[in-house]
Amino acid sequence: MVAYQPLSFLQSQPCGPWEVYLEQIDRVTPHLGHLARWIDTLKHPKRILIVDVPIERDDGSIAHFEGYRVQHNTSRGPGKGGVRFHQDVTLSEVMALSAWMTVKNAAVNVPYGGAKGGIRVDPKQLSMAELQRMTRRYTSEIQIIIGPMKDIPAPDVNTNEQIMAWMMDTYSVNEGSTTTGVVTGKPVSLGGSLGRQEATGRGVFVVGCEVAALRGLDVAGMRVAIQGFGNVGGVAARLFAQSGALVVAIQDHEAAIVNEGGIDVNALLGHARSSGSVAGFAGATRLDNRDEFWEIDCDMLIPAALEQQITAANAGKIKASIVLEGANGPTTPAADDILAERGILVVPDVIANAGGVTVSYFEWVQDFSSFFWTEDEINQRLTRIMKEALAAVWQLAADRKVSLRTAAFIVGCTRVLQAREMRGLYP
Repeated sequence: MVAYQPLSFLQSQPCGPWEVYLEQIDRVTPHLGHLARWIDTLKHPKRILIVDVPIERDDGSIAHFEGYRVQHNTSRGPGKGGVRFHQDVTLSEVMALSAWMTVKNAAVNVPYGGAKGGIRVDPKQLSMAELQRMTRRYTSEIQIIIGPMKDIPAPDVNTNEQIMAWMMDTYSVNEGSTTTGVVTGKPVSLGGSLGRQEATGRGVFVVGCEVAALRGLDVAGMRVAIQGFGNVGGVAARLFAQSGALVVAIQDHEAAIVNEGGIDVNALLGHARSSGSVAGFAGATRLDNRDEFWEIDCDMLIPAALEQQITAANAGKIKASIVLEGANGPTTPAADDILAERGILVVPDVIANAGGVTVSYFEWVQDFSSFFWTEDEINQRLTRIMKEALAAVWQLAADRKVSLRTAAFIVGCTRVLQAREMRGLYP
């Protein structure tokens, strides 16, 4: 019998995102009882597609980009997960993101499996025409494995409702009929859902408020620091500020800024929209050393950028009492251990940032029924699901005396493996 080996081109990344995920699975395995028999199911992505994405540039030259779509597990339903365009996208990253989506969807009890996609490209180097050509070619290349009952892409890093509109149109043209349910995060005019654009950040806010209350903190006056000021961090910052919290520090791809008296988030959002960054904002002081961001004195730290941001190198410097994961996989296992030893509560990504996929589920349901809900109805349903999911994980963590991450993985992995066991293996 030959043991499972990682793909050869992952072996040079011993600390990559996929390896972080595998360690998280190993940590939860002892808590799964008889279902541990099926644990390797979670270590084997169901399907990996690597595609070449050639386009003609505006100057007539030909450029090739590498694209991925990974379906990690579909035991509980069709694959679901975003598509990111980023120059540092790797297969290890996309595999890990798809696996975290499997656990996340199960943890909040949304009837999806986990999937993820990406293209290794810096979209800022492309014109809008080039971006459209690349998106459409990528969609056409992965069309053999996506579909409203197979795998439903959504926006992620550097993708948005326009990208989803191009993906939906490309799929629909190739199918010969308009198929709105093939992607979520679309414009409302094309079957998108009200509330979807803010859903991930709103979910982070809802969970953050619940955790603060459970820890005896009043959101009004609470000091918050946020890494990332995009669709997740920006929305969360605005909602926390509206609730009376002091957003004292923000870090994005260019700069880290601080204002001990609280940053004017609305003004900063306007500045970031016009300039593309928080850098140069007059209402805060720029930190000379970006790494000093992790040492900001605050009650709640929200990493809402990319994975593997909190590591063994900076976990000992964090002064927050709560780390609320707005990004996917921002904390390494080694950092998890350091934070736990220091009494810092980590609220894991698979619960904290599940608002986006939850409202994506609402959008998918609305597309199938051709009946659309109001934004208030969307937000009420989102809040209920997020609160119920957190409550279940919080109670399990207390009962089993484990971390919130382990508890969330117990809930999610149990649901996935129960489905796998009941379905059995096709001979």
